[in-house]
Amino acid sequence: MPPDDITVLLVDDHSLVRRGFRRILEDAADIAVVGEAGDGEAAVKLAKQLQPRVVVMDCALPGLSGLAATRSILQQSPDTLVLMLSMHSEETLVRRAIEAGARGYILKSAVDIELLSAIRRLAAGEIVLDSQLAPPAKLKGEREHGLTMRELEILQLIVDGKSNREIAEQLQLSANTVSVHRANIMDALGIHKTAELVVYAIRNGLVNLP
Repeated sequence: MPPDDITVLLVDDHSLVRRGFRRILEDAADIAVVGEAGDGEAAVKLAKQLQPRVVVMDCALPGLSGLAATRSILQQSPDTLVLMLSMHSEETLVRRAIEAGARGYILKSAVDIELLSAIRRLAAGEIVLDSQLAPPAKLKGEREHGLTMRELEILQLIVDGKSNREIAEQLQLSANTVSVHRANIMDALGIHKTAELVVYAIRNGLVNLP
């Protein structure tokens, strides 16, 4: 296996579905499927053993759920990238997946089209949300005039995964000033968790993705 290959662990409780995923991925020269799991507990064990770059995780698994398995995998291997697959497009499920640490969420109905692209984009550092997911309704408390240019600049860096300290260094501000801006952004949008903020910013086009 070439050292630059994106290694992938497939997790789904239906062997035929895993076989279909494997068939899609085996045609890609830059992706290598290193293992398969049929439930959450097996996924956690194999992720620890194989250290894949990307875990393609079914949300609905018997026993340990896809969300719980994602949390466990990321506790033991924080650099692993989890792509969540689901039959459901509800906003709350997307948020729960991002809060659990998933870096991507695509619908099973779009897997044939989006799986390869989503894995490559995750490996390149992007957060990937299915293009079919409907934009959420405006959140309570959102200001009519939107965010200031400075707030949008800081929001972009938050979505890029940077800490308050890193943002402060990049923008030559104090960490305290960045904290105030972050609080103002969340207050303006009626959001109280960073994971929800990231999802909202991406889904509503408030930030640029690479």
